Amino acid sequence: MLNHKTILITGGTGSFGKAFTKYVLTHYEPKKIIIYSRDEFKQFNMSNDFKEYKDKIRYFIGDVRDLDRMKRAFEGVDYVIHAAAMKQVPACEYNPNEAIKTNIHGAQNIIEAALDCGVKKVVALSTDKAVNPVNLYGGTKLVSDKLFIAANAYAGSKDISFSIVRYGNVAGSRGSIIPFFKDLIESGKTELPITDYRMTRFWISLEEGVKLVIKALEEAKGGETFISKIPSFKVTDLAEAMLPGCKMPEVGIREGEKLHEIMVTVEDSMTTYEYDKHFIVYPQMVWSDVKRPVPTGKKVPEGFSYSSDNNTEWLSVEEIRELLKEM
Repeated sequence: MLNHKTILITGGTGSFGKAFTKYVLTHYEPKKIIIYSRDEFKQFNMSNDFKEYKDKIRYFIGDVRDLDRMKRAFEGVDYVIHAAAMKQVPACEYNPNEAIKTNIHGAQNIIEAALDCGVKKVVALSTDKAVNPVNLYGGTKLVSDKLFIAANAYAGSKDISFSIVRYGNVAGSRGSIIPFFKDLIESGKTELPITDYRMTRFWISLEEGVKLVIKALEEAKGGETFISKIPSFKVTDLAEAMLPGCKMPEVGIREGEKLHEIMVTVEDSMTTYEYDKHFIVYPQMVWSDVKRPVPTGKKVPEGFSYSSDNNTEWLSVEEIRELLKEM
């Protein structure tokens, strides 16, 4: 699937971009991987980390807000993975216009550039925060998702598809709870603050996130949202796994934060199908001249939802501890 193909990753110097690049170069023979991002220092560091693959990787300075630059970068590209975004909830709340320019206008630019430059497939990374959003980041990502799904209506006779991959915070990623707890422990703290004792989260590793994107590249026909089946954990169990016997003061939920991660809503369930290791939410809209992808999985029951608090698979404290050793 990826052999002899040119792949471009927006926001490619981030945790996902580096993990995706490493996985693809290890398991496939791509023609070229293009890292498209704004920060030349991060590109310099990444080029040092990937010295052995210097003949396969190109680094483009550019912003998803810049349509002309996007079109130049997309020339000759087969697949686009869209990972660039403003992701920090407080930063988006304080700078709403900037979040809109990157997360919404940037999505529009990717769609325009992909349609004009002969790209075959676009997979955009989404987030649980786009589901029933309670903050601006989630709101912009919801709009972004809708834009990518609707982009299939503009494909016409072009051989191109747009699809979505949705997951929550990756275990150990920047800004997530694991490095936060780790910093507290390394500084000698004997207690770990819990925003709410009821809080739950999904557990997904970077590699699992990468594999889900590759599955979307392999299988997407246009308009689907791919969601992995992954275990849940209680945040209190995570604290116990990282610092056994620690005190856990409840400090109150933060603005824009949810108690649980939601991946599939009851409303989404109308077009959601279950597969062995993932769910797919199919597009509800039917556009003229566009063929809706045909589900081959099992239709989920009426009223189904997939949330970190109603999951059937849960990690124990010991299982969390073992997973932490692998990070």
